[in-house]
Amino acid sequence: MEAYAVIETGGKQYRVQQGDTLNVEKLDAEVGTSVELDRVLAVSNGTDLKIGAPTVEAAKVVASVKDQIRGEKIFNFKKKRRKGYTRKIGHRQSLTVLTIESIA
Repeated sequence: MEAYAVIETGGKQYRVQQGDTLNVEKLDAEVGTSVELDRVLAVSNGTDLKIGAPTVEAAKVVASVKDQIRGEKIFNFKKKRRKGYTRKIGHRQSLTVLTIESIA
């Protein structure tokens, strides 16, 4: 079994392996730089699993920033029947594309 880690960023948790590409909520980092994700909740080297309480000490995941993008548009629509009230709201989340380089 491959080594993997469970990380938390932007209030969400992700299970990542080396070489994975994922979209996370926007991080303040330039394209082409490396980012250390030190909020590691669990880490496995393929045979044994270490689970943190709440994080694993001295564990980190290094990722490189590939792009800063915006997600697809999400619409919220409200309506009250027979009142002539409608409201349409759109939202696009800013995202950072990361590629996992190493798990330590």
